[in-house]
Amino acid sequence: MLIRVCSGCLYPTSIGLAGQSCGVTMAVPSLHRAGMRPDLFALASGLAAREERFALVTVVRREPPSSARVGDVAVVTETGEYYGWVGGGCTRSTVLREARRAIADGEPRLLSLSPAPGDEQRPGLVALPMTCASGGTVEIYVEPVLPVARLVLFGSSPAVRVLARIGHAMGYRVDVVDADADKAAFPDAERVLQSIAPDALPRGAHVLVATMGERDLEAIEAVAGRAPAYLGVIASPKRFAQLRDALLARGVPRTVLESIAAPAGLDIGARTPEEIALSIMAQIVERRRRAAEPALRTSAPAIASREAIDPVCGMSVTVAGACHTAEVNGIKYYFCCSGCRTQFLSEPARYPAAKAHRS
Repeated sequence: MLIRVCSGCLYPTSIGLAGQSCGVTMAVPSLHRAGMRPDLFALASGLAAREERFALVTVVRREPPSSARVGDVAVVTETGEYYGWVGGGCTRSTVLREARRAIADGEPRLLSLSPAPGDEQRPGLVALPMTCASGGTVEIYVEPVLPVARLVLFGSSPAVRVLARIGHAMGYRVDVVDADADKAAFPDAERVLQSIAPDALPRGAHVLVATMGERDLEAIEAVAGRAPAYLGVIASPKRFAQLRDALLARGVPRTVLESIAAPAGLDIGARTPEEIALSIMAQIVERRRRAAEPALRTSAPAIASREAIDPVCGMSVTVAGACHTAEVNGIKYYFCCSGCRTQFLSEPARYPAAKAHRS
């Protein structure tokens, strides 16, 4: 199902928010959920339209006295911004942490927060402690929403035609840019363009320049400023050396030029257009997966470094935007809820300062 989104304001045109611009509409996947507030619906749709990474968090089960209700929804961005409601302070930090981990690894997860997590062991369930004194159980589904990978092809050679088919089959959104390109020759491409302005190129795309020397310089220069995840050029080493010198003279950063794959593709002895296309896609996959590995290794420590431990209940609390804090003897403490803060302040000597922050 698709919805129409105003390309000027990136809000669903059906929402009709006052004061928003109204431009040409574009189609994006619908993120509607039963019971989802219109403002969250607009927010999620806007994030998706801008191809920003985020997570949808939905309450799927609860037991009293949890304050959450089945169907409650929150949106968590990659930077840790939290919108909506899936429970009080006792769940917020845990949900925020797990949502950001889901965004980092791309894997959905089902969370169960209960006073006795050991009793909630089921396949596929992440059992976590509910630290609210009032108790209650809540199960929350965390769904990462990631932009579809983009493949931008400059040129219309036989190898480019095959690569467009392979990319489409692998789930990429394919754009072809060539003055002589024919839509009939690229039935799997989402867009076939005669030209494209540099600022209209998608950021973080996987790009191949294969114009056979006709517009290589202009294409590479345009792509260089859009932080491509992959930039390959079909050119001989001698030809690319000439391109590199010309691009340096035009101010393209040396670090960008050093990241370019030229000649594009893994060295598998490819000769036919099909083999060349296969070698290029294999190289794209290789770089994409290897780039993801360090992100997965560092995402949890990076998130943890911005967390503190509630000294009363031991729960992780996200430092940024924490609602319940206290400072004693020059040390700042963070709490999951007002109850833990009140208990701590009644007798702070009971709680060692070592538990104020996670190492």
